[in-house]
Amino acid sequence: MGRLRAALLGVAATGAVTAAVEGAPPGGPERWQRTNYAGRQVSLLGGLAQAGGTSLALLGSGRTGAAAAVAAGAAGALGAVDDLTEREADRHVKGLRGHIGALREGQVTTGALKIAGIGGGALLAALVLPARGTGPLARLVHRGTSAALIAGTANLLNLFDLRPGRALKVTCVASAATTLAGGPGAPVAATALGSAAAGLRDDLSERTMLGDTGANALGATLGTALAAHPSRVLRGGALAAVVGLTLLSERVSFSRVIDQTPALHALDQWGRR
Repeated sequence: MGRLRAALLGVAATGAVTAAVEGAPPGGPERWQRTNYAGRQVSLLGGLAQAGGTSLALLGSGRTGAAAAVAAGAAGALGAVDDLTEREADRHVKGLRGHIGALREGQVTTGALKIAGIGGGALLAALVLPARGTGPLARLVHRGTSAALIAGTANLLNLFDLRPGRALKVTCVASAATTLAGGPGAPVAATALGSAAAGLRDDLSERTMLGDTGANALGATLGTALAAHPSRVLRGGALAAVVGLTLLSERVSFSRVIDQTPALHALDQWGRR
């Protein structure tokens, strides 16, 4: 019942924030308008609603929820900075390798600032989570790997936000699995599931999009839920998967793989206009 309540709270909070930001868009509606991959005008307010609604709903999930709210809030805020202030010169810089390469050349991109800020928020969230381990070194390693998992998942989910509904579908599937896995992070994962489900229709219809704001916030929430799980095997497997997929994305197009895999392509296309 706790997980069901968390999911419903995610739906309700995201719906309420959606109504609020669409009724009075910060800075005006034009500030949030973007052109998507198909040349259609969509609104980034969907991502703002996801970040705000998820963070608000997480406050009802105890200590793990508070840690997730810190991670989601930081990731959403830094994602909004990137969405709203990205310079034209930074638009060609993509991926971790691109931003690190730009730093080596003395160019500080908004994406690099986002990565640093999300990492800081993830570390703070890891400090809020209960430490696991029998000694100082073990607890330090747990804190570090938890922060890496939270920040890495925030970044990874953003890599899927290239087509309508894709990142939200990934969130729904991954959050449902994490919810069923149980543990202290289950209500947090259920909150992410409810929030993602609440925004799915508008995203699929290309009325709104997540942008970095929404994708980073949802990813950080999911990462915190995974980091809170008591199973070392599950946490280690999740971190390995996140790192592996992130590195793979530097060389392989996720969109191409999805389009060439019938089952993934069918799921990716489901619900689109």
